[in-house]
Amino acid sequence: MYALLAFRQGNDDDQALPGESKMNKTVPAALAALTLFLPLLATVQAADPTVEQRLQRVEDELAIRRILVDYSATQDARDFPAYAALFAKNGEWVNGRNVHKGREAILKMLVDLYGPPPPGYVNGDSYHISSNAQIDVKGDRATARSRHLLLMRGPNGEPTPMLAGRYEDELIRENGQWKILRRVDTPVMPTSEEWSKFIRERNAAQKEKR
Repeated sequence: MYALLAFRQGNDDDQALPGESKMNKTVPAALAALTLFLPLLATVQAADPTVEQRLQRVEDELAIRRILVDYSATQDARDFPAYAALFAKNGEWVNGRNVHKGREAILKMLVDLYGPPPPGYVNGDSYHISSNAQIDVKGDRATARSRHLLLMRGPNGEPTPMLAGRYEDELIRENGQWKILRRVDTPVMPTSEEWSKFIRERNAAQKEKR
């Protein structure tokens, strides 16, 4: 080894050993490629979410899914204050041209629609099912799309599908809690006009019974 070094130092032409010339060209090229690749690798690694970020995302989606379930559950239980509390301070409920903004307006909408529930009310006539939720979270904002189905007691007590539709939601983290900022409720089967007619006829029939 020392002889080789002495030979190379003493050789003015600095002749390369067999195969060494190719290596001398390859190593700088590899180093140059590595220099270009390292910043890209660092960018990719920085873009990958941390464990804490992934956990936060899961918690956010679970909290939003709970809102979708509670929306149906509080409506079926006629727990109007709890229903309205699912909305943000300036939250909106939209159905066609009907827009109710703010918790007080949403609460009034429910009382006008169903009437005040009697003490100890237990709903044995209808319930809602929410399904097919697609949730996208971006920081303190989120969107959700889902489907809903209303079942009501049929003439012989059997559960009968009455209304199917879709929800399109905008949500916001308000004071550390997820709330509905805007919910668009779109009836599909029957249509909004057909369903409104049914509601009017049902309300008229209930008034006659009273």
